[in-house]
Amino acid sequence: MISTFISKEKNQVKFTMEFTAEEFEKAINDVYQSTKGKYSLDGFRKGKAPRKLIESRYGQDIFFEDAINDLFSSKYPAALDELNLNPVDKPSVEFDNIEKGKGFIVTINVTVKPEFEVKEYKGVKVTKVEQNITDEDIAKELETLQKRNARLVLVDRPAQSGDTVMVDYSGFIGDEQFEGGTAERQPLALGSGSFIPGFEEQLIGAVANEQRDVRVTFPEDYHAKELAGKEAIFKCTVHEIKEEEKPELNDEFAKDVSEFDTLEELKNDTKEKLEKSAVARVEYETKNAILEKVYEANEVDIPDIMVEEQIDEMMMEFEQQLKTQGFNLEKYFALAQKDSQEFRNDLRTDAYKKVKTRLIVEAVADSEKLDASEDEVNAEIQAMADQYKIDVEKLTQAMRAENLYYMAQDIKMKKAVDLMFENAIVE
Repeated sequence: MISTFISKEKNQVKFTMEFTAEEFEKAINDVYQSTKGKYSLDGFRKGKAPRKLIESRYGQDIFFEDAINDLFSSKYPAALDELNLNPVDKPSVEFDNIEKGKGFIVTINVTVKPEFEVKEYKGVKVTKVEQNITDEDIAKELETLQKRNARLVLVDRPAQSGDTVMVDYSGFIGDEQFEGGTAERQPLALGSGSFIPGFEEQLIGAVANEQRDVRVTFPEDYHAKELAGKEAIFKCTVHEIKEEEKPELNDEFAKDVSEFDTLEELKNDTKEKLEKSAVARVEYETKNAILEKVYEANEVDIPDIMVEEQIDEMMMEFEQQLKTQGFNLEKYFALAQKDSQEFRNDLRTDAYKKVKTRLIVEAVADSEKLDASEDEVNAEIQAMADQYKIDVEKLTQAMRAENLYYMAQDIKMKKAVDLMFENAIVE
């Protein structure tokens, strides 16, 4: 097989693959050998009919299509390697006249990854964001820990913001009760903003067993169109009022929620963790600032198909998130009042930026000849095994070559980002 480059216009490449008569004949014979068991001819047991008789009965070209497909699928990757092409889409293929005993030429048009010379990725000037840990930060973290270990206790007083009330309610528009506006013994945290605007505030001051009418106006953009912008009355009965009782911050609290014996030790540990987190956050934000500047400094002609595939990936990820919440895309589209195409258009700008950023980082890795060693890939596999509590040998055996390739690519890209960070001018 001979590969010949013809032309390139933007990201569209045209080339040919030329197969000899001998290659075509061998491919035909291979197909005959692998499929002859399907043919029955008088006088021959199934699978024993000679090739010439099968061709005579069913046509000289009976094995052509499979032979051509086999040749193309086996030699196409080699042609891409030979011509140093990185396709991002399925090829468009044209064949010349196919005749027995002759070679043939395949003409391929394919979209390839854009080539460009990445620039201005070293010496990027960025401003470092200082994040010093204060006593207030430590106090907030301990308060979060208190809240996590708090309990709700009944109180005999009017409801206040921050309390949780147990309430029945029935919603009416005019004199008609509307669907979905009824609940019994529904816990509602006052001040949480989890209900219709204005609802929670009107329950402040209520006492246990009090009946109270709550008047609200549904937002104009409310997901239920039949209720959007309408005034409603909710007839409510408050059954219970509970307040959050947080444990006292002392040595006993430290013992209960951590491996430490004293509150002072817990505070010191909290400070240390916050400082480590702050360092990581500053590095993350600084790297993003560097990437943003390199992004702006480079122009890349991105094929539409790459953006569309990124949108596909983002939609799949979003759908997975919805499923974890017992939701799906169809319900989301109904609530958001948009269709699939509108949603894709909403994602397009972010998808374009993701693709361009990835191409730039890959270009930096290639320019600097960065690579992932076998030890680095194995370390990543070990980390994955530890995270998901899987035997590392079983995980390694289960991984396909494609998985290992993408893992190596991720390592290369991380190295590229680290290189830009190390060579940046952080002021």
